Amino acid sequence: MNLLTRLVSVAVLVAAWQAAAQAAGSRLLPAPLAVATFIAEEAARGDLFHNVGVTLLRVGVSFGLAMALGVLLGVALGRAKALNLALDTPLLVVLNTPALVITVLAYIWVGLNETAAILAVVLNKLPNVAVIVREGARELDPGLEEMARTYRFDRRTWIAHVLVPQLQPYVVAAARSGLSLAWKIVLVIELLGRPDGVGFAINFYFVQSTNVAAILGYSIVFMSVMIAIDILILQRLQAHVRRWR
Repeated sequence: MNLLTRLVSVAVLVAAWQAAAQAAGSRLLPAPLAVATFIAEEAARGDLFHNVGVTLLRVGVSFGLAMALGVLLGVALGRAKALNLALDTPLLVVLNTPALVITVLAYIWVGLNETAAILAVVLNKLPNVAVIVREGARELDPGLEEMARTYRFDRRTWIAHVLVPQLQPYVVAAARSGLSLAWKIVLVIELLGRPDGVGFAINFYFVQSTNVAAILGYSIVFMSVMIAIDILILQRLQAHVRRWR
């Protein structure tokens, strides 16, 4: 039933898009078939797979680094009041700095290279992860903490059986909210200074010919990939870590 509902909603959206395109009668709003034709042609040339693959790689690397560092920082902030007090303001400053500003500064300071691109995404995503995980580290069950002290858990046992199970929902929530943020930032980074990727392709077709079908085609393909990752992996993972509830 859930799948059927999703399919019906997609069909309604496509029908509305088709009706709007017919009413507009302009190349600035191409019909779904025109966009589908572009996607097929771009895939046949191989450019679509190359650009989507490159962007996915950038998203994966930067997202993984941001999650790992953000979780470590979040746990540290949640467990150490002095550290949290010292870093709370800098964290808020970075959290509220526009992604575009961080991206431009990374390119200026590091150069127009992959390192700067990855760094920009990590800096944009890391504060979000840290803030969410910090709340989880603050909310650890006192009863479980008391049990760990009573049974004299060593650090490794405490992490495996007390900390990790309670942080899992927060980490997954940070991952779900952060993935959508990460790929959008990667597209901006590619648009500004990379020679390939979905963001580069969108910029190319905008500058060269204002090809709206191409812009929509690349956007739809990559959005579909990200939605599939969320539904097939992250939503299932979230349900797994919350199964005890």
